[in-house]
Amino acid sequence: MSANFDFRIVDRMQTLGTHIQQSQLRYHNKRVLVSKEFTFDAAHHLHAYEGKCKNLHGHTYHVVFGISGYPDEIGLVIDFGDIKQIWKEHIEIYLDHRYLNEMLPPMNTTAENMVVWLFEQMEQQLQSDVYRDRYRGARVEFVRLFETPTSYAEARREWMME
Repeated sequence: MSANFDFRIVDRMQTLGTHIQQSQLRYHNKRVLVSKEFTFDAAHHLHAYEGKCKNLHGHTYHVVFGISGYPDEIGLVIDFGDIKQIWKEHIEIYLDHRYLNEMLPPMNTTAENMVVWLFEQMEQQLQSDVYRDRYRGARVEFVRLFETPTSYAEARREWMME
């Protein structure tokens, strides 16, 4: 049997129950990592630091969340829309177009401190009653926070559990 991989227009759309069965939607039961990225603009300054960053200044931050879990009955680890909802409702509100020194817990607003806070916030939401039972084994594996396009801090699950 040879497969034909030439370009063609689909004759008919695959239909659940006819061309594929519900039991076939999950291909495997392995832990998989999915990733979602966001940006936000914020101002901050650093305490006890001798350099330009002791002055009030801003960044367009870029954050990457790596979340792992086991696929559900239709093959999803976690809906990307739910990650976005967690971001919008529980995290971004403290960050976007904010003065970080006022919005975050008392800390020096270094990328190193902020990335741990981001990890904790996402993990807390994933372990909440809303998401824990819906997404089997979903957990934050890493968070990467870019302060500039070439400079970032990262928190990883194995380091957070030490």
